[in-house]
Amino acid sequence: MKWTKFYLPDAYSPTMEQLVYFHDHTMSIITSITILICILLNSLLWNKLIDLNMNEHQMIETWWTILPTIVLFLIAIPSLKILYSMEELINPTISIKSMGHQWYWSYEYSDKFCKELESYMKYNKKNDFRLLEVDNKMKAPFLTQIRLIFSSSDVLHSWTIPCLGIKMDAVPGRINQSSLMIKKPGIFMGQCSEICGTNHSFMPIMLESIKLNKFIKWIS
Repeated sequence: MKWTKFYLPDAYSPTMEQLVYFHDHTMSIITSITILICILLNSLLWNKLIDLNMNEHQMIETWWTILPTIVLFLIAIPSLKILYSMEELINPTISIKSMGHQWYWSYEYSDKFCKELESYMKYNKKNDFRLLEVDNKMKAPFLTQIRLIFSSSDVLHSWTIPCLGIKMDAVPGRINQSSLMIKKPGIFMGQCSEICGTNHSFMPIMLESIKLNKFIKWIS
């Protein structure tokens, strides 16, 4: 990501890929409608022909009611498919619990080996990402189905990584869950997206995607 970039971040999960495709699909429909409206407005402004006898035209009125309905269906059906696929959990191999605190994150791995770690923002150094670097990265294997569980110990938080297409609220006294599959190795960054107090801007998220055998060695 760069400051001069106007498009969405590169997708590194199937969910984000579908969201990017849906964005492009919707924008193509909106652009087509905008061009059509501009052409019609231009013809109305510069056309001096007047027909006093044409007070109504039932066929045109029928079509300009049917066509917007078809357009809405073309937008709604892909949108609902993505919403349902985002909520679907398909045989997760690993479960990771993420707890929001004021103002840091903690992660718990408890499938076979119990491992807990706390993730605080690091102070700026020369080679660190400003406001995004943490002392303990959350680690997860790529090309593996992962279940993420979210909760909070104090106030509302929101665990968000844009390039993975995941954003889930961490609510105190409640557990939310989401599925994730990372397609490539790398380091992915995000921040809390719910205003949670004074240091809301200083609780970044950093996820490192590694090979499954390295992940097993790390967790054991």
